[in-house]
Amino acid sequence: MPPESVVTVLAALRDIAMSVTAGSLVAVMTLTVPGSKASTRAAALARYASIGWAVLAVAYLLVEASVITLVPLTDPAYGATLGQFITQIAIGQAFLQMAIAAVIASMVSALVRTPVQAAWAMVPVAWSIGWQAETGHAAGAADHHLAVSALALHMVGASLWLGVVVAVAWLGPVLDSDAAAVARRMSRVAAWAASAVVVSGVINAALRMTGPSDLWSTTYGRVLLVKVAAMGVAMGLAVWHRRTTLPRLAERPSRRLFTRVMVVDAAVLIFVTGLAAVLSNSAPPVPNTAVPDPSPAFLLTGYELPPAPTVATWFLDYRLEILSAFVLVAMAFLYLRWTTRLRRRGDGWPWYRDVSWLVGIATMLWITQGGPAIYGMVTFSGHMVQHMMLVMVAPIPLTFAAPVTLALRALPPRTDGSRGPREWIRGLVESRWVRFFANPVVAAVNFAGSLVVFYYSPIFHFALANHAGHLWMVLHFTLAGYFFANALIGIDPGPTRPRYPMRLVLLFATMAFHAFFGVSLASSEVLLVPDWFGLMGRPWGPDAITDQQWGGEIAWGIGELPVLALAIGVAVAWRRSDDRESRRQDRQAERDDDAELRRYNAMLGRIAESDRDD
Repeated sequence: MPPESVVTVLAALRDIAMSVTAGSLVAVMTLTVPGSKASTRAAALARYASIGWAVLAVAYLLVEASVITLVPLTDPAYGATLGQFITQIAIGQAFLQMAIAAVIASMVSALVRTPVQAAWAMVPVAWSIGWQAETGHAAGAADHHLAVSALALHMVGASLWLGVVVAVAWLGPVLDSDAAAVARRMSRVAAWAASAVVVSGVINAALRMTGPSDLWSTTYGRVLLVKVAAMGVAMGLAVWHRRTTLPRLAERPSRRLFTRVMVVDAAVLIFVTGLAAVLSNSAPPVPNTAVPDPSPAFLLTGYELPPAPTVATWFLDYRLEILSAFVLVAMAFLYLRWTTRLRRRGDGWPWYRDVSWLVGIATMLWITQGGPAIYGMVTFSGHMVQHMMLVMVAPIPLTFAAPVTLALRALPPRTDGSRGPREWIRGLVESRWVRFFANPVVAAVNFAGSLVVFYYSPIFHFALANHAGHLWMVLHFTLAGYFFANALIGIDPGPTRPRYPMRLVLLFATMAFHAFFGVSLASSEVLLVPDWFGLMGRPWGPDAITDQQWGGEIAWGIGELPVLALAIGVAVAWRRSDDRESRRQDRQAERDDDAELRRYNAMLGRIAESDRDD
């Protein structure tokens, strides 16, 4: 077999093993009851699959290095060539990271017994997917960040879809009466995974092909058509099973029916994964060609320099980042679905919280897809706008919407001991880590201190130059803003909140720190990340150090209005708390004929009488 074919086969088998590992871990996390035969069997499958994944990932690295460098495995020079490949060439470094992640996953999966342990074992899986997304054909496209994000989302969806189907099929012999419940839970995971595959697949195809004609005029397009058809079959089977097979299993459990259904689904998805491996090792219609005369901005960011900023470009231009967009749209959908569920069963949920959530999501979409994302890559002032919006503006409407409270009220609890979405949310909220970071004092320190740690350390350059680092920046500062706002004005569960005077103290102390940070930047003559902002080659706008000083003024100015809004929110909450306490005391007085007041007056009388006796 030619080495190229060996690489394709190894890639398909590696991806299948990784998917089964992920699906088995998900089965332990949320599909099965901890300690049950099904959970034990799923954990065992995760161990076996992760070992196979590790072996195949290492084998793929060795063979692919030989194919790319044109040095046979048997050549005495192969060892030195391999060392250079995995240390000096970007794609070799990515393959090495994927192999390391697989080996770590195999070691961690050997210890999995509980849902929490399974969740931690998913970390190396996510790490491997992130690096694998860097190696795809689309990673060389003009829109590099979109290509990597789309491929990462595609791989997450495909891995979970195939993985949970294979895992549940493997669990069939020990499920018995639980088969319908486990299959129903699996179908929900598969539905979300399939939606991620479809959305990201469309974007991947658009990036790799010149037009619809490539679907039938190129080998790549024809293989893609077969893959789309197979996915359509898999999705059709999923819909049919949900409407027909699951009700039959609920009424009359049948191991034979369950096994037949799951095996067919798994076979179709394995076929799709094989086609994906063929596509990943085939040349797409859009070649990966180097830009003939790249500008400084393109060399640094992967994008041409945007036009000079105007009000129109800030609010109308956009650059799709599919990972964050998919998550944000899904969050909006879930919130509205939960509020609809509450109202249908007769429970109330204020309409203004729905509006607040949608405003927060729309703000986040603009921050991550619009002007702040575009100009935040090329100017310090634009980056500061994005940062301040993330940490000070968007979290306020998101906090006011109380998403955690809504989820705990709307999501049904599991009664069989397994962990569903509600149990996982509650477990996270009550965990030591979340309670620590949600502590009002810690939240205030994190809210303010993160500015110094981020901007005056190599983390800032990492977030600019690495897309994964940028996404982590978005997540961190959004959560930091949410924890701080929730400690001041939120109703979501959290640690004991301080009294209202202390909340105002924390708020104004944080405002003073932000002002100090902004003033220090506005007066600084030392350029942060000079090898980025100083080499951007902008023909418009001020020079880099002046732009940084503008960024300091923005940090100072943008922080004032959100702090004022939070202060008003604390004051309103304080007033409402006093009103509720007054009403409570009035009701208590009506019930006991104002016994507390009479006791107080009696005490004053005794004191006065004692004074007269003296």
